[in-house]
Amino acid sequence: MSEITYVRGDATAPSVKGVKLIAHVCNDIGGWGKGFVLALSRRWPEPEAAYRAWHRDRAHNDFGLGATQFVQVEKYVWVANLIGQRGIRTGSKGVPVRYEAIDTGLAHVATKAAELDASVHMPRIGCGLAGGDWSRVEPLIMRRLVERGVAVTVYDHGE
Repeated sequence: MSEITYVRGDATAPSVKGVKLIAHVCNDIGGWGKGFVLALSRRWPEPEAAYRAWHRDRAHNDFGLGATQFVQVEKYVWVANLIGQRGIRTGSKGVPVRYEAIDTGLAHVATKAAELDASVHMPRIGCGLAGGDWSRVEPLIMRRLVERGVAVTVYDHGE
């Protein structure tokens, strides 16, 4: 069975051939402005614009935990805005990450990756500002993507 490939680098700039799907976790309150989304917005305006419109029109669409929006940003590059965190602050209900929502969103990512014949690229989703634990997220990625034959690369930023 395949494994997740771990590399040091920028998840917004995958250097593999073929169609690439960049997955990341968003919150369920329409906030976009900290963490990995800043790197996305520096490269392409479309993911943020699509997310904000999706949130704005949420009374008439599927915006909510577990939903995933796919935005094409280049001929062979797509971004998956995956709603996997409740709010943005750690409080009485714990950290914002919602593992069940990430799991549901990853199932959508797997379907889209198969449809596009794409590899999937991501930072350690749900583990930055969302406060999640990689030891809980990694098995979800293995089950939803890797075990279905989707090539997954996880990027750790920095040197």
